[in-house]
Amino acid sequence: MKKTILITGASSGFGRETARLFHEKDWNVIATMRSPEKETELSALSGILLLKLDVTNKDSIALAVKQGIEKFGGIDVLVNNAGHGTLGALEAASEEHIKAQFEVNFFGLIEVTKAVLPNMRERRSGLIINVSSVGGRLTFPFSTLYHATKFAVEGLTESMQYELNPLGIHLKLVEPGGYKTAFTGRSMNYFGTSDLKDYQVPFERFMAKLEEWPLSENISEVADVIFEAATDGTEKLRYPVGHDAAQMIEMRKGLDDIEFKRNMVIQTGI
Repeated sequence: MKKTILITGASSGFGRETARLFHEKDWNVIATMRSPEKETELSALSGILLLKLDVTNKDSIALAVKQGIEKFGGIDVLVNNAGHGTLGALEAASEEHIKAQFEVNFFGLIEVTKAVLPNMRERRSGLIINVSSVGGRLTFPFSTLYHATKFAVEGLTESMQYELNPLGIHLKLVEPGGYKTAFTGRSMNYFGTSDLKDYQVPFERFMAKLEEWPLSENISEVADVIFEAATDGTEKLRYPVGHDAAQMIEMRKGLDDIEFKRNMVIQTGI
């Protein structure tokens, strides 16, 4: 019997590649996004159910989960992939910036998870894969809000194991490094430094370094790792992916807090 996966944020990047890969592997795919009517590539594939889901809207979450279960009978794997980033000095962040970052990356993830859990509990089976980031294990300058959400996702996921594993439900974290996706374009909110001159020079230096950062281009690597996490049947929790991810995580492990901070200041030019 075919298994079924529900993916949030499937309109581009990691989400779309993941939907395509699981379709190729003969899974039922529930590909969700805010504007499914605009999607042309995935809609042409049989076995993919395109549904409207905005992670900040509980009604749309509930409806999408209900429609997916009605179509395929249940949800075996949930991939919480929807997210966006912010860049700027914390003091320059408006209340709107702060709330929006957490609503999508953290609270939205919780709401989708809670919507899927009753079906998984009833069946005593399921897997939840949360797409975190290398930024859930270490930090860069001027990315405070983003890191706060990803560190929260890491802690949430690790802790949920204790309450869900006895019910046959398992958890995984996929931690991509830097990739060339819409995340660094339309999905990134640059609020900068506002009119706070004390932050302007280091922020400009950091942005200049960021422009030179060698991003991975093969986003299918992330989809491959998500498929591995969904099918390897192990208790493994964390899956770093990308040419820089494992390297940076190992570097962080090998340095104390002061050494890591000094190293990051040098690398980012601030």
